[in-house]
Amino acid sequence: MFFRQTPTMVSPQEALPGRATPMAGVPARHRVLDAPLKPPFGDGVEVLYVAGGCFWGIERIFWRLEGVVSTAAGYMGGYTPNPTYEETCTGRTGHTEAVLVAYDPERIGADRLVATLFENHDPTTPNRQGNDVGTQYRSAIYTTTPEQFEVALAARDAFQDVLTAAGHGAISTEIRPADEAGPFYYAEAYHQQYLDANPGGYCNHGPTGFCMPNL
Repeated sequence: MFFRQTPTMVSPQEALPGRATPMAGVPARHRVLDAPLKPPFGDGVEVLYVAGGCFWGIERIFWRLEGVVSTAAGYMGGYTPNPTYEETCTGRTGHTEAVLVAYDPERIGADRLVATLFENHDPTTPNRQGNDVGTQYRSAIYTTTPEQFEVALAARDAFQDVLTAAGHGAISTEIRPADEAGPFYYAEAYHQQYLDANPGGYCNHGPTGFCMPNL
């Protein structure tokens, strides 16, 4: 009676059609950092996309990091253009709930960003975080520079050694260039910086007790 069907990725042919119109009403400024929510973010600023379950908690973790310029909640890695939250939650868009992280590489490195993701969610549960089950909750890192990609792969391998030593399974985090993963689609206005507007809101993220070794 407690059986849940294992989530499977929708095919491009079966994905919802979506729409050509971008999400309306996305705020221009970050509620916490008072920075642009959309590019340009400033000279020298780089962008990394991360996913690890519900984007509310992941976004808050990253906007608190020194050197992060802006963050935004959205949908990425799927097929449906300009999806809604309701569509994404059906599992028929192929997207995961992702967070855009704009950061100053002079103040924080991609290695620290990737380590932060791995240390604050369970990367060994494909298409699931806690009670949140579905392909929209899969773990992912989408990179925008070759350096980020190499850092992400090295971090995955190093963290796998830590988890294996503790008796845990294989990391399932999807790692690929953002150009390959497809566009980042901004989520609805109420999802942006949700846990600042709703401090008591749902969040199942936080330190897992496992730390990333020095890379």
